Amino acid sequence: MLKFVKNHMESIAGIEIYPLISLLIFFTFFVILFWWVFTAKKEYIETVSNLPLDH
Repeated sequence: MLKFVKNHMESIAGIEIYPLISLLIFFTFFVILFWWVFTAKKEYIETVSNLPLDH
């Protein structure tokens, strides 16, 4: 099964760019998330973390 998929994928022109694009999207998302976590205000984090307990 994997051999069939690999042979089929190799026949598609320009397919080699998609793993690189996926890696860049993944890396960019986590860098932005990491930046947001360290720059978020403490009051906002405390408010959001207490939401499940308020009801």
